[in-house]
Amino acid sequence: MGDELLIKALVGGGVDLSSLSRFKVVSSESPHGVYVYDRVRGEWILTLISGNAFKPPIDGYYIIYFDNSKCSACRAYDGTWFKYVEEVAKRLTNHYFIVILCEWFSRKCNSEAASNSFKEYDIHASPTTYLLYFRDGKVVYREKYEGRLNSNELIKIVEEFSLRVEKFLRGEKVELPKKEEEVDITEVIKKLIEIISEASKSRRS
Repeated sequence: MGDELLIKALVGGGVDLSSLSRFKVVSSESPHGVYVYDRVRGEWILTLISGNAFKPPIDGYYIIYFDNSKCSACRAYDGTWFKYVEEVAKRLTNHYFIVILCEWFSRKCNSEAASNSFKEYDIHASPTTYLLYFRDGKVVYREKYEGRLNSNELIKIVEEFSLRVEKFLRGEKVELPKKEEEVDITEVIKKLIEIISEASKSRRS
């Protein structure tokens, strides 16, 4: 199972996985660190507390939630994120779900690995949902979404990620999914242009 390979690679092959700290959700009260979702048991496993920044050790698609315990927007995002991961993780078997938790970015963090991860991936907003595709020892493609995502946005962003990766690998132009509020603004602008155009025609006639 990929989750077990990933967890063993992160904590070291000699560590008994049953001894690792497990959580149903990662909350503001959870220890700072790097968590991996175990889709078999439906639990988040604390894999890295101290050490270097998180880097994928095996090939696959990684969906990373950068979370700050002092972030009110993160607490609002939690309900959407954890429910979504629980629903889709067993289906998206080559996708690995990660939570990286600090108190306040890299500046206030009890986990060296989590703090270094915020720096490594240049995270300056929370929540941030970060997607990357890792193959043959390197990150091939990545995307970053700052701010809260709703369930529809998560579906588009996560479940179509592999298709966008394939387009990128073929050398085609990749268009990122728009957040719903961005779509709404676009529609409002179009409507305003139509109204102004109609008013201008009326004045000429």
